[in-house]
Amino acid sequence: MKATGIVRRIDDLGRVVIPKEIRRTMRIREGDPLEIFTKSDGEVIFKKYSPMGELTLFSSQLCETIFKTTGIPAVVCDRDIITAAAGSAKRELLEKKVSLTLEKIMESRRSYRVEAGEELCPVTSEGSDFRISAAVPITAGGDVSGCVLFVSKEGENFSYCTETESKIAGTVASFLSKQIEG
Repeated sequence: MKATGIVRRIDDLGRVVIPKEIRRTMRIREGDPLEIFTKSDGEVIFKKYSPMGELTLFSSQLCETIFKTTGIPAVVCDRDIITAAAGSAKRELLEKKVSLTLEKIMESRRSYRVEAGEELCPVTSEGSDFRISAAVPITAGGDVSGCVLFVSKEGENFSYCTETESKIAGTVASFLSKQIEG
């Protein structure tokens, strides 16, 4: 754990302000749920809560099944990181931060499929050759929880998704949203 040197007081209602710099660095947005942990030595730890985190094993199995069926690397992410991946993308993308472009796709709440001639969007913000072929946000209870992606490596063999493959991503996103809602 890293000390920031920032000290905040708790107000009379029990609130504490998380500084803007930390919220920006940690990608904490207004309305984001935070999980609270305590330690016996008095430490209080706030951690971003992701409903997708509870579905990691399930998402991984879905990605593997999609990859075996379609041959296209499948990825599931929450709003911040790649939580599950299959195929050639698994080693390179798993647990990496999502790109700003992917964040915007999720915030749009609409399905996305790249067409030939369009600029290819990066999957992560950490310098990967994988680009988004299709993306469908996962929305549960009115909130965006993550995204289902089909990805491909940038280059002459880039694999564009068909409408049917895009619908598969949509079906998986819908299924995962039902799992989150319970």
